[in-house]
Amino acid sequence: MNRRRWLKGGVWMAAGTWCTGAVLAQDSLKSQPGRSANNLKLSLNAYSFNALLTKGEMSLDELLGFCAGQGFQGLDLTAYYFPGYPDVPEDAFLYEVKRKAHRLGLHISGTGVRNDFTHSDKSKRDKDIQLVKNWIVAAAKLGAPVLRIFSGTQPVAEEEWGKVADWMIDDIKSCVAFGAQHGVLVALQNHNDFIKTADQVNFVVEAVDSKWFGLVLDIGSYSQKEPYEEIARNINHAVSWQIKEKVNHFGKEEDVDLEKLMRIIKNSGYHGYLPVETLGAGDPYEKVKLFLSRIRDTMKYHGMF
Repeated sequence: MNRRRWLKGGVWMAAGTWCTGAVLAQDSLKSQPGRSANNLKLSLNAYSFNALLTKGEMSLDELLGFCAGQGFQGLDLTAYYFPGYPDVPEDAFLYEVKRKAHRLGLHISGTGVRNDFTHSDKSKRDKDIQLVKNWIVAAAKLGAPVLRIFSGTQPVAEEEWGKVADWMIDDIKSCVAFGAQHGVLVALQNHNDFIKTADQVNFVVEAVDSKWFGLVLDIGSYSQKEPYEEIARNINHAVSWQIKEKVNHFGKEEDVDLEKLMRIIKNSGYHGYLPVETLGAGDPYEKVKLFLSRIRDTMKYHGMF
């Protein structure tokens, strides 16, 4: 049996165990009054306010206050918006963010870094591995269970994809092993760069083969095939999300079909945070409020909370 077939077999067995656990979890939740079959919580991805945060026109305190005011249960607080990034702030700063979030009833549902594991220069990749590890420690101090990473953006010829994937998998394994030591899941975001399709996501996740590795499922970044089919094929690897206003339908942006998306999520047995991210022109305050309202209405209709 070759390596790829063996990995697929192992993942199917793991998926069977996971599905059994998901069914048991659903049955348990159904027996609790006022609980839906999916234990879901809405979070805001800080990138929704990227322009204001980058320009210093919005503080982290203001972002936390906005999230609490809108009734979010969590905040995916991207590392870029911490002072001094890519360096990690002093512990006192991290703990103060954690304290303020707790006092507002918020959980830091995740954070993330900018890395690029498509560089052929190993010294550059080693630097990014250390970046990931530094922020794994920061995530643990924040109480964030997930650290998001990227694959990379360097141009890669189709015939070279496998070669790059091999060294990327080794790089990710190093990060994941470190994450496990600190109780932090490392999660790859499909970002329509080196990783474009559900097949590519599955290949990398299966090859890394760790319970401490998963997917930040970006619904807007499947550009090669029908996006909802791709989402359904990857959902068993999801440990966090980016729920966006648009999906990429064969290279063309279309409004997300929240009805279809929520049916997929509900039927999957996924439990955990659903971070929301708005992009594009317009007032981010109003865009987030409007999109959040649409998501809540759809989830309520489907009995998801």
